[in-house]
Amino acid sequence: MPGGYRVMGDEDSIDYSVHEAWNEATNVYLVVILVSFGLFMYAKRNKRRIMRIFSVPPPTDTLSEPKFYDTISKIRLRQQLEMYSVSRKYDYQQPQSQADSVQLSLE
Repeated sequence: MPGGYRVMGDEDSIDYSVHEAWNEATNVYLVVILVSFGLFMYAKRNKRRIMRIFSVPPPTDTLSEPKFYDTISKIRLRQQLEMYSVSRKYDYQQPQSQADSVQLSLE
């Protein structure tokens, strides 16, 4: 057969196994490309979900101490703010009562 591919060397028979293997490989490559493109699009849309899966949470024993001290510092800060507001209230009330007492004592 002139112009045909002769793989086995016989002039009468043409071996199509090479063509079939090439078609199967092409189909496999096409499927791999399509699947990887689909995974890329999924990863682009769901980046946060994927990062949450692969992120390693910090160990619990080292996390408990800073959280404990953090809550203590927040409690202390709240107490200081409460004391400051009480003292400011007292400071606003105190000079008026002292002025009244001074005026009363002077008169």
